[in-house]
Amino acid sequence: MKIKIFLPIVLAAMATMPAESASILSLDESIDVNNIIYPESFETDVKKMRENWYLTTYAVLDDNADSRPVANVSEDEYIRRLAAMPTTIEMPYNSVVRAHINMYAERKRSLVGNMLGMGLYYMPIFEEALDRYGLPLELKYLPVIESALNPTAVSRAGATGLWQFMLPTATGLGMEVNSLVDERRDPYVSSDRAAQYLKQLYGMYGDWSLAIAAYNCGPGNVNKALRRAGGGKKDFWEIYPFLPTETRGYVPAFIAANYVMTYYDKHNIQPALARRPVVTDTVHVNKRVHFQQISDVLGIPMDAIRILNPQYRTDVIPGDIRPYALVLPSLQSYCYVSSEDSILNHNASQYARRTVVEPGDGSRTGVDQGGEYVEEVSVKYHKVRRGETLTSIAGKYGVTVADIRSVNKVGKRVKRGQTLKIQTYKKKYVKTAEQLAADNTAAVEVAESTEAASAGQRPQTVQEEPVQAKPAPKAEPKKPAPAPKATTYTVRKGDTLTKIASRFPGVSVADIKKANNMTKDNIRDGQKLKIPAPKKATGRKRRR
Repeated sequence: MKIKIFLPIVLAAMATMPAESASILSLDESIDVNNIIYPESFETDVKKMRENWYLTTYAVLDDNADSRPVANVSEDEYIRRLAAMPTTIEMPYNSVVRAHINMYAERKRSLVGNMLGMGLYYMPIFEEALDRYGLPLELKYLPVIESALNPTAVSRAGATGLWQFMLPTATGLGMEVNSLVDERRDPYVSSDRAAQYLKQLYGMYGDWSLAIAAYNCGPGNVNKALRRAGGGKKDFWEIYPFLPTETRGYVPAFIAANYVMTYYDKHNIQPALARRPVVTDTVHVNKRVHFQQISDVLGIPMDAIRILNPQYRTDVIPGDIRPYALVLPSLQSYCYVSSEDSILNHNASQYARRTVVEPGDGSRTGVDQGGEYVEEVSVKYHKVRRGETLTSIAGKYGVTVADIRSVNKVGKRVKRGQTLKIQTYKKKYVKTAEQLAADNTAAVEVAESTEAASAGQRPQTVQEEPVQAKPAPKAEPKKPAPAPKATTYTVRKGDTLTKIASRFPGVSVADIKKANNMTKDNIRDGQKLKIPAPKKATGRKRRR
């Protein structure tokens, strides 16, 4: 919903006409269709839209949409078809409506085909919300002109989501909008609030054309146009010249969207056909969880989780604040419930949010002490039981389906009684020989100090009698620490060169690329990478 304020622009041809004579019948004689401002949704990048996870996974796309012949339709046929649509809202015809129909049916045919495919998922959500409030079901095509059915669409004015709510309107309707969650992007919540808002607007005007116009530019602009048009009951077409320029094309675009989504086949437009239906279910999450944890354990693509849950802006479900809904394909929703502990524990330290943090005391820890983190592999064997799948087994051990398939060289299915090798990974901090020797020296000093204290001795600051110092024992020469060695690493799902380099202190991304003769950062699952020996750190001496 894009609320903008324009100075009223009265069409020159109508400037001398009394307000009462302005009607839909006189528009054709007074409107220059070349000056129509089309909704922003007409600018949707169709190529990028076709890469949408839903369309690529569940639909067959039409690659010849733009090469099909354009249908030649007469004005009488347009009028007949519009009148034949079973709608409560009036769907009249004029040159403005025709200009919008031509835009959809001629220049934006691929966009219409894609939206018809996306509509298989979204339209039932819209219809359910509208029916809940007793509203005309043809309003389900408002998101077509608002967002082109893109739940993450953001307009130049900042309107967001399928129904394009501005922030003040959204929060006024009770939607949650913060850094983590934006319910304007939630298909279910935003559809419910849009139906609620449309019902309020209809209650204000008692006319759907005015309510739809107010949805676009706000009641303030519609009320101003009504005052300028004079007294008496008016509709959109009578106040057309007094509305903001963008809103003049909004109701015609709504009529055109209803027309083209109904009569697309009459214009040689092929919808993105469904390969198979997507059946989803909802689970309530009361723990903080990252999409990547869900993706790794359940084997669901990140894009799938994002398109089904667009309201989570940073891929984080803040279930530790309050319960939130998570939409997943039905089978995976059951797997989530049974594998929730494994999901939450998977890379938990990487995605955990610290609640209490103590400032450092200046001591040197971790790799600065001369140690390093190494990745330990633990091997277990699992015998497949009845009803188990790779997804459920991966969830049990906190690994990914891709890991199991790679280690066991199996396909997408496993058989009952089959034994699978399961490899789990964890990081372990290992100290070098130098650090171990330093720790031993410190331990000896502590032991001697403790022994002296138990014998009743105390440190002397002044010697009353000269004491002959005993010669210090000769220190044994320290054995040099073993030189760091090069190693080999097998790329796992989700790895990047940056992540891999972080596992080997002293080794940079550039070192890995040089060791493997790489010019780019691209890597693939299962690839073997040479990890060069880490460069020896040059420490600085402490000042005493």
